[in-house]
Amino acid sequence: MANSSHSDGPDPEREARDRSRSLAERIAGARRETMVAEASAEFRQREMTGMGRAFRFAAEFVAAIIVGAGIGYGIDLLLGTRPWAMIVLLLLGFAAGVLNVMRAAAEMNADVSVGTASSSQVLDDDDD
Repeated sequence: MANSSHSDGPDPEREARDRSRSLAERIAGARRETMVAEASAEFRQREMTGMGRAFRFAAEFVAAIIVGAGIGYGIDLLLGTRPWAMIVLLLLGFAAGVLNVMRAAAEMNADVSVGTASSSQVLDDDDD
């Protein structure tokens, strides 16, 4: 009779095992996704050629100048201050473009230096 009450209700031990197995599967899946994302990012960074970097720099620089000139032209049309707002914002766009290129170059250099530092370790035998 003691066994009949045990088989009537849900088995808490089985439910705990099922939840634990489900959690372990989700953790393993998340780890796989993280590893794939990291490998993909590393591959993209390694595979960016000099030409790709140059195009990125040029696109960021030209985009900043065009946006600055466009906003300045729009302000000139609204306020009738031709060509002063366009000239001022064109120069600000130029400065923003230079800043964007410097920031992108620093980002790429940091990524490359982190990748090389983690892959090769310098051994120092003179720690005494």
